Amino acid sequence: MASVKRTPFAHWPCSVARTVDLLGDWWTPLVLREAFYGVRRFDDFAESLRIGRNVLTQRLNRLVEEGLLEKVPYQERPVRHEYVLTEKGRDFFPVLTAMMRWGDKWMAGDEGPPIVLRHETCGHATRAEVVCAECHEPLEYEDVRAELGPGFPDRLRERAAQLPRFTHSNPH
Repeated sequence: MASVKRTPFAHWPCSVARTVDLLGDWWTPLVLREAFYGVRRFDDFAESLRIGRNVLTQRLNRLVEEGLLEKVPYQERPVRHEYVLTEKGRDFFPVLTAMMRWGDKWMAGDEGPPIVLRHETCGHATRAEVVCAECHEPLEYEDVRAELGPGFPDRLRERAAQLPRFTHSNPH
């Protein structure tokens, strides 16, 4: 069977596409999820995810290479490492919690969500909310429109500026 060639998105002028390129497959966000739950050692990742060692090695190496995890030795003989979230990795937490909230709403059964997050500061069970960074109101699809940002390539700017998605409010 011929393998499907993966389209690289790393250089697309879109943060969603670049993030999808980083994630690459379904295992990568699950490895990050386990890291957020406190898993640090290779064998613990393998056991909790029931993932092949070769696939896990590839995903951990990619996350280290991309700066989301840091490989830190915890034993000398034989040398063994832990995988620790970096600042860049910890900044991915809201992405996973947003996915979790959506999954809890649309994919959980009648019994409810399988995992609940508890905010240790106030003690309440909580969920992710996406809010405006300025006014702190919830960001709703109907209230947001996309505009070209400063990082959009000049060579594509004129063509993109004529696309309806960048010149009109969202269709309701």
